Amino acid sequence: MSARPVRAFAVTLLAALLAALLPAAAARAESRAVQGGRLDWGLKSSFQSYVTGPVAKGGFQLKGGAATVGGSLFRFHSATGSYDPASGRFEAAFSGGVTFQGHRKPDGTHELDMTISRPTVRIADGSGTLYLDVSSRAKDTGAVVNQSQVPFATLGLGGIDMRGGGSPIALTNVPATLTDQGAKAFAGYYQAGAQLDPVSLSADVKAAPAAPAAPQPTPPAQPPGTPAAAQPAQAAFTDAAVDWGVRRTFREYVTGAVGQGKWTLAEGAQDGGALFRFPQGKGTYDSQKGALAAEFTGSVRFTGAQLDLTLGKVGVKVENGKGVLSADVTTGGRTSPAVALVEFDAKGLKAEGKLATLTEAPATLTEGGSQAFGSMAPLSSYKAGTEMDPVSLAVALEAGAPLPALPDIGSTASPAPAAPPAPSSASPAPAAAAPAADSADTGLYASLAVAVLVLAGGAALLVVRRRRATASGTTP
Repeated sequence: MSARPVRAFAVTLLAALLAALLPAAAARAESRAVQGGRLDWGLKSSFQSYVTGPVAKGGFQLKGGAATVGGSLFRFHSATGSYDPASGRFEAAFSGGVTFQGHRKPDGTHELDMTISRPTVRIADGSGTLYLDVSSRAKDTGAVVNQSQVPFATLGLGGIDMRGGGSPIALTNVPATLTDQGAKAFAGYYQAGAQLDPVSLSADVKAAPAAPAAPQPTPPAQPPGTPAAAQPAQAAFTDAAVDWGVRRTFREYVTGAVGQGKWTLAEGAQDGGALFRFPQGKGTYDSQKGALAAEFTGSVRFTGAQLDLTLGKVGVKVENGKGVLSADVTTGGRTSPAVALVEFDAKGLKAEGKLATLTEAPATLTEGGSQAFGSMAPLSSYKAGTEMDPVSLAVALEAGAPLPALPDIGSTASPAPAAPPAPSSASPAPAAAAPAADSADTGLYASLAVAVLVLAGGAALLVVRRRRATASGTTP
């Protein structure tokens, strides 16, 4: 018997093994979910300077959990979307928004009034686009136009290979250029082709989801005529959270070049980027009167140059559509208990389903808050009536009801080196790169390679044994 049937057998076996393994590899390379991450972008720094400068005399407000980073960047959060490591196709939508206002009119409106929100990045076939929801007041007519997912800017992705990335996907300082549609949505302040601030993002990529759980049986409906259980107007609750960021400019001062400080969370308080969450609230809520009284856990301590301030034992009271947020205030080693810090508009507090919520209610500093803060030089200018960060509330009316999630800025990302460029005397370095393939895919491909080598070695061994047997006159 010749070696040819042996080789044919080995080839057949190898083909069968490849047919079994390659679909699994292909399945693993299919599009995966993006869940969690952040996008940092300043829109256009010269526009920010104009809005806040002596001509427009305006400012900006953060919405939907957006935060500030550094001197001129806005951070959008909670990325959701998909990523295909085989093709490099990537899409991620981020939450949060920023409103710019300037040139205030006597009637209280603003000639410059623009909101950008929900930035979405889409990358495919080597090109990328940044989309935005934009609400803007036209510079010439004053008409307000609302647009959804405007292709606002093209992204310069030269030299970036998005294929084969793991988690997180990271892009740093990607050039952005205003599009025709973006220029129109920008209320005519800039022409198409204008360079915008570069875009940086990080997005967590999740493994392929497991098979969905079997649906749970629906409980039988109540027989006709059965009265529903009456809900008491006033009820006690044991799970609630209040979200408050104190004041954006204060946080920027603490961590900036002057304050050179930080904040430290304790006793269960959580950092949501643009706000602090004080959880485990307990108290009572009257759905008919809209009245609430609650105490929360957690504390935050701010330290820096001429600054040492701790806020703890936060409490909230709501009556007649008005709310007050109080806290124990510790400065210079002395604690003032239950200081009423801010007042907020609570008319929006409503019960829907298993939750009672109030979202981003405008808040102003009280006289007591001004006195509590005024003992420290950095806060001495905070007078009663100063606009502070908004207050959000969530109360679980039923045990186990989930509270709204905090902004998800994803895991810490460090861009990996780009794929080696083609040989050239002068190859420009890319602005960023997708990380290398994750361990699961690497393990699968390594196993496949080992299997091929084993089969090849086995085929060679069979051929050698066949030749030896032929030479010795024996039959294997």
